[in-house]
Amino acid sequence: MHMSILKAFQLLAELETFVNYLSVDRGHSGHTLSAYRNDLKSLLEFLSTSESSDRPKTWKDVVESDIRNFLEDLDERGYAPSTKSRKIASAKSFFKFLKEEQIIEDNPLVDVRQPRAGQSLPKALSIDQVDRLLEMSSKATTAEEARDSAMVELMYAAGLRVSELVGLNLRDVDLDTATVRTIGKGSKERIIPIYDSAVESVSEYIAHSRQKQVRPGTDTQNALFLNRRGGRLTRQAYWLRLNKLAIKAGISSNINPHMLRHSFATHLLHGGASLRHVQELLGHSSIATTQIYTHLTNEHVRSEYARAHPRA
Repeated sequence: MHMSILKAFQLLAELETFVNYLSVDRGHSGHTLSAYRNDLKSLLEFLSTSESSDRPKTWKDVVESDIRNFLEDLDERGYAPSTKSRKIASAKSFFKFLKEEQIIEDNPLVDVRQPRAGQSLPKALSIDQVDRLLEMSSKATTAEEARDSAMVELMYAAGLRVSELVGLNLRDVDLDTATVRTIGKGSKERIIPIYDSAVESVSEYIAHSRQKQVRPGTDTQNALFLNRRGGRLTRQAYWLRLNKLAIKAGISSNINPHMLRHSFATHLLHGGASLRHVQELLGHSSIATTQIYTHLTNEHVRSEYARAHPRA
């Protein structure tokens, strides 16, 4: 039997062990057990569809960034805050059980706060904060820093999901037409225009820094963004690099890649882009998912009204 199938069975078996514990030791009802099982299976399904380079093989391999990416995925799919809160509560109980049973050594949810009912989207960066982040990233002196600069610039220019960003290959960026091509959720292709400085940053990285990281003969030699070993950069590695960059720029230590996507959408809507246009750029299958950004633009409209109206 293929090793990945064996691992999948092991993950499921440990999940069912937990559900059995809830039934026998905690006396939960069949309805509650079903809810726990469904919540944890949705987490397992998300983890199993992660990029092969950083896909957790066991529950021991799951790290905090995997959980935060899972939350971001729930946001993207338009889940209600109450549903997200319940799914994280289920995950917290599960990983606490795994640690008590010594199946895992570290609990990846220790620092993950429970989403509150009615909690809004992760905060978008201001235009000034994005400018500071991009300015800091442009002061690259190493191949890794040049790569980070190109990634930050491209993510904000195109509003990519972090999985889409790290999954890009060389052929997906057309520097002549200033576009990036990505395959999003549901295997939907979209081609997104990017602004000039993003083109320049990516072009500079490819021409001068990327070649220092390429390892001929590797499966990932066509990947756009490489680590120092020549492999495809993972979501977790990019998340950590972005955090360090944000601290240097004096923004925050709590920034995550998805905030750049939120900023892209929010800034476009603030600038007058239509909701339908933003939907297409983000790759949302339903405009209802894009409408979650309207509360951010409503806040902007209110603050502009208070600033500009003579009687406000």
